[in-house]
Amino acid sequence: MLLLLIMIMMMAAGGAAAGGPEVHSLRGIWRLGNGNGSLSLRGEVPGCVHTALLRRGLIQDPYNRFNDVLYRWISLDNWTYSRTFKTPFDVRKWQKVNLVFEGVDTVAHILLNNVTLGRTNNMFNRYSFDITSMIKEVNFIQVHFISAISYAAEQSRCHKAYSVPPACPPPVQKGECHANFIRKEQCSFSWDWGPSFPTQGIWKDVRIEAYNHYHLIYFSLTPFFAQQWSLEIESIFNVASSKPIAGLATVNIPKLQTEQTYSVKLQPGEGSIVLLINISKNSTVETWWPNGHGKQIGYNVTTTFIMEGGYQIEKISKAYFRTVELVQEPIPGSPGLSFYFKINGQPVFLKGSNWIPADSFQDRVTYDTLWLLLKSAADANMNALRIWGGGIYEQDDFYDICDELGIMIWQDFMFACALYPTNQDYLESVRAEVSHQVRRLKSHPSVVLWSGNNENEAAIASNWFSIPHADREVYIKDYVMLYVKNIREIVLAEDKSRPFVVSSPTNGLESIKEGWLSENPYDTHYGDTHFYDYSSDCWNWSVYPRTRFASEYGFQSWPSFSTLEKVSSAVDWSYTSNFSLHRQHHENGNDQMLQQIGYHFKLPLTTDPIKKFKDTIYLTQVMQAQCVKTETEFYRSSRSEIIKGEGHTMGALYWQLNDIWQAPSWSSLEDGLQSPMNHHFLSSLKDAVGLEKTQLSATVSQQDDVYIFDLQTTAIAPFVTLDVGNIKGRFSDNGFLMLERKKVVIFYPWEPTSVEELEKSFTLTSLMDVA
Repeated sequence: MLLLLIMIMMMAAGGAAAGGPEVHSLRGIWRLGNGNGSLSLRGEVPGCVHTALLRRGLIQDPYNRFNDVLYRWISLDNWTYSRTFKTPFDVRKWQKVNLVFEGVDTVAHILLNNVTLGRTNNMFNRYSFDITSMIKEVNFIQVHFISAISYAAEQSRCHKAYSVPPACPPPVQKGECHANFIRKEQCSFSWDWGPSFPTQGIWKDVRIEAYNHYHLIYFSLTPFFAQQWSLEIESIFNVASSKPIAGLATVNIPKLQTEQTYSVKLQPGEGSIVLLINISKNSTVETWWPNGHGKQIGYNVTTTFIMEGGYQIEKISKAYFRTVELVQEPIPGSPGLSFYFKINGQPVFLKGSNWIPADSFQDRVTYDTLWLLLKSAADANMNALRIWGGGIYEQDDFYDICDELGIMIWQDFMFACALYPTNQDYLESVRAEVSHQVRRLKSHPSVVLWSGNNENEAAIASNWFSIPHADREVYIKDYVMLYVKNIREIVLAEDKSRPFVVSSPTNGLESIKEGWLSENPYDTHYGDTHFYDYSSDCWNWSVYPRTRFASEYGFQSWPSFSTLEKVSSAVDWSYTSNFSLHRQHHENGNDQMLQQIGYHFKLPLTTDPIKKFKDTIYLTQVMQAQCVKTETEFYRSSRSEIIKGEGHTMGALYWQLNDIWQAPSWSSLEDGLQSPMNHHFLSSLKDAVGLEKTQLSATVSQQDDVYIFDLQTTAIAPFVTLDVGNIKGRFSDNGFLMLERKKVVIFYPWEPTSVEELEKSFTLTSLMDVA
């Protein structure tokens, strides 16, 4: 009691018993060498081998032409990062000193002063090593990487009891094998829209942490509503003491007239403190809403800890109040169950897209990169993105921006289109990964759903990998073990504020009823669906499923010529060139686009090969825009309909928002074809009568920070497209039907530019320019 009184007095005086922890980042320049010592160069941390080689001029742009295959040697080698550093504090003052890696990509042996600290094998884990007894005044740290390709192959060979498919990606992807045997970004081994660059590197922060008694490692805020708002604050500490540590915690939310103090106790090891703060009934809480439904209000929260024999920790954070519910209940006039989200008690239609990694090399993804992509999504009136399970858990900035913009996140765990092993070492690594990521992300109001994997329920149900029926139970058992008994168990223990689904697509509660694996995960009467059809006419809306929730659908297109030009040569500028075939990672994708174009547009007949290539690229973009528009409008119109027991669609997330490199893909945000105006064509454009050749022109002027494009046309111009080459930015309108003689379009630059630069780079195209 006396101890608590002393602490209260200390808090009132703003004092503390001892100084706070010392934290010293090891970001910056390291030495980087390959396996046989023939290469030695500077390497940045955070960073990876590929970008280090590129910055030193030892390789060309990895995205250029065929370099994804030519630079395969980089990923097959074993690289080492090393550096010397001086300890910036007196080690004798501290009970505990840790070396912390926020992200190691991926398989590495870590040494300090030639003493092994440990090994890493999971890109998505946080690793902390106790270096109290071995740190010196001057230290030498080494991180010896093993090729991810070699490691995955060895893990597969060691799994002798039965195969875990797929062994390798389809040949058209030019990728690497056994990605499912390594906890690494799965698409880094290739995908049907991306290259194979299995990177090595220290891809997140690395630092030294020195502390006495205790040190805060995770901190989260979770809102709940039951007649009144409350806030759960969870703090997880590393506790150096061998005995429990008592103390006080005070939480202050000034704008909500809420301040509460608690007696708390930390247990040795990893100790946690969970506080439940009841918000004052005299305060009106403003909730966080998705984009288009309201504001994104947050409240400053100050949490202060003063523990026995320790120091004061003051944590300033932001709390958002919102509830989320995934509603799966009977629908009158329809078999099955609904599948929709309620935010703050209100049903919300999720409209948006799917997100893939923004670059093969994550150290190149800046805050500005994320802000511009996400702001473009919000400006297009999107309110949701699905972080797809074959990429990465995104960086903190991504979720902060989504919180700010009101973009809801459907968060997959990183398992996609494969079966996975369930040996003990693998499961322990996954459990650590899931726990870390949920603790890291659960404070974000933007995250509204956890999903166990991408398409793996469907892979088993539809027997993608030709598993004999007699062996099926082995894989079902593994599936339940990984996603239900491990991932789901941890998520539900760590976060009780959000729904969890085991897979996507899934039948939701019906899948659970059928033993976690439904007979048909694509059943339109339950859960969510993924749907792709490249052979049917995409303008025919009757081919689309009247589903409860469309979480994936889409069509390919080629990126603009100005984008391709940067990574190609003149010999490549043909739809049937080796380059065009090499960049297409989806089987028959180029032919499928031509078939889809042919339903409604005339294919170019010009004998000029470069114009023909440019015109074909343009037509793939027009085709994609019309196809995605038609399918999206179908899903949105199905929101309030039940026809033959199907409908009540409450989400449309098309595939995909962004690109990872310059190649044909399903992406829509490469400076994309979109328009706020909607038109319905009464016939295919190839059969339209009365369309004339147009003379399109434009003048460019500057007005404050934006640029005005004054357009003129001599006749009706369908699908008018503006392109400013390599100048980054977005147009207020693009891909539109120009019915009037004049139109004004605003260009919002994302980087400094000028009227002269824009005029030099600008091209203006309509459907009538295709010859």
